[in-house]
Amino acid sequence: MSGVVPTAPEQPAGEMENQTKPPDPRPDAPPEYSSHFVPGPPGTAVPPHTGYPGGLPMAYYSPQQPGTFPSYQPIGGTHPVCYQPGKYPVPNQPVPVTWMPGPTPMANCPPGLEYLVQLDNIHVLQHFEPLEMMTHFETNNRYDIKNNSDQMVYIVTEDTDDFTRNAYRTLRPFVLRVTDCMGREIMTMQRPFRCTCCCFCCPSARQELEVQCPPGVTLGFVAEHWNLCRAVYSIQNEKKENVMRVRGPCSTYGCGSDSVFEVKSLDGVSNIGSIIRKWNGLLSAMADADHFDIHFPLDLDVKMKAMIFGACFLIDFMYFERSPPQPSR
Repeated sequence: MSGVVPTAPEQPAGEMENQTKPPDPRPDAPPEYSSHFVPGPPGTAVPPHTGYPGGLPMAYYSPQQPGTFPSYQPIGGTHPVCYQPGKYPVPNQPVPVTWMPGPTPMANCPPGLEYLVQLDNIHVLQHFEPLEMMTHFETNNRYDIKNNSDQMVYIVTEDTDDFTRNAYRTLRPFVLRVTDCMGREIMTMQRPFRCTCCCFCCPSARQELEVQCPPGVTLGFVAEHWNLCRAVYSIQNEKKENVMRVRGPCSTYGCGSDSVFEVKSLDGVSNIGSIIRKWNGLLSAMADADHFDIHFPLDLDVKMKAMIFGACFLIDFMYFERSPPQPSR
């Protein structure tokens, strides 16, 4: 009996598993309790707030669902993005252009020139073409004609082929077409090619511009006169009879200041109007983005107003048109 080792009494298998299992960390189920909440009668549904389609706006909780949070709605979904007028431009939408109200037809006035009857001052704004500076490729010039109220009066576009523009540059012959708010061509201006290889005092080398209004009917001419010191032009009628003179400054470069071209009578005593090339700082010195102010009397003959208007473009091409620099070879 002394060699027998006493052992513990055997236990059932179920009791052994209970001893090896760790205690359950989860709390016991809460005791049952009786609620004192008594549901009331169903009420009427609250309609969505006006101005917010589909419910309340973002960051507001619904009173019908306490304790819930609104889901995130990304921008660009069903709700359109609205901009405050005058603050942010709507993307992919062109800027509206305000045109001068169209006048009624007038007797003894070429069609389309009724606008000039009401004006004594117009602005000629050339479009800036950044591609010309980057590619050195001469493109057609474009101009906006506006009044003092910044309303569009005309649009002037050049109609010249690519070879002529890039071969002759500032000496190129051109055709300018003037259109109104309806897109009708009411005026055409043409400059023929004049050779400058011969003596500059030769009549065949002097520049000339023909103004037609309506297109195909000659209204007059703007002819260059030779002068040693300054730019001089004569404004002529359809019979090439001198009517007025344009006298420019001694220096037409206008670096740092405006260049004024005075419109005078034939005897040079009366001052009729002026064509002023405005200085726009660095933009005027490096790019083709000219700005002209044209002044004339309100009661001046509308045909003479159109001729002064045409003289502005001949002056621009002769003195202020800058060709893109050519790449060095």
